[in-house]
Amino acid sequence: MLLRTLFRPKHAQEHCAMVLLGRNCSKSVFCPPPTVTFTRQQTTQTPDTAELQYLMNELSNSKFPYLHCHVPEIVEVCQRDMLVQENFITEEEEQMLFKEVEPKLKRHLRYEYDHWDDAIHGYREIERSDWSEQSQPILRRVRRLAFPPGVPQVHLVHVLDLAKDGWIKPHVDSVKFAGNTIAGLSLLSPCVMRLVHNDNKAWIADVLLKPRSLYIMRDAMRYDYTHEILKTEESKFCGEEVPRDRRISVICRNEPAEQTTD
Repeated sequence: MLLRTLFRPKHAQEHCAMVLLGRNCSKSVFCPPPTVTFTRQQTTQTPDTAELQYLMNELSNSKFPYLHCHVPEIVEVCQRDMLVQENFITEEEEQMLFKEVEPKLKRHLRYEYDHWDDAIHGYREIERSDWSEQSQPILRRVRRLAFPPGVPQVHLVHVLDLAKDGWIKPHVDSVKFAGNTIAGLSLLSPCVMRLVHNDNKAWIADVLLKPRSLYIMRDAMRYDYTHEILKTEESKFCGEEVPRDRRISVICRNEPAEQTTD
């Protein structure tokens, strides 16, 4: 569903120096990430391939300002398996997507607080295949960046509506429902996603997901780390409060690998 990784070293409260996206800093500070915009240039690559390569290069050069992490080794994993692109969609596109899903979400009159696998608290969710002509190009952009050509994708798009007082508990997504990659658009409200290594609970990383951003989470980030969305009272990034409100995520997935039995 979501993605993020933050690792706390032993005696973290006594250890002031931290690695923030590959840079040392003496204290936690809020680091507003720079805006990354696409500029289409003459290229022999296809537009989709060129845009993806440009995104990868820009994120590499930006030193991952959306990531707050104490452990240098985790940064390397995030460079490979987690990308966040701010302002992937415009405010107008955000409102268009919201207006399209809101009537469907309102059919679920109340937020649920007893998810079937106890992973989500305070949510509504739907899956959609019938998107408007205006929304379809946005979803195609997401899919083209997230999934290589020929990778089977889940046709239905998952829409998760998280209440202001809702949160997502630490979990690893079931391999029965999604493949090695998920890609999500964040609407309405910022949030902080936390990633914790399955075997080393001191290895933690926080990821800031702003409205209109796109995250792509794959491979090690999907299977070797739990991910969660922090509660309102815990929602901080680089020591600064990140105010929570209602948040909607629009999530695309690839098909899970076929299960084989010996």
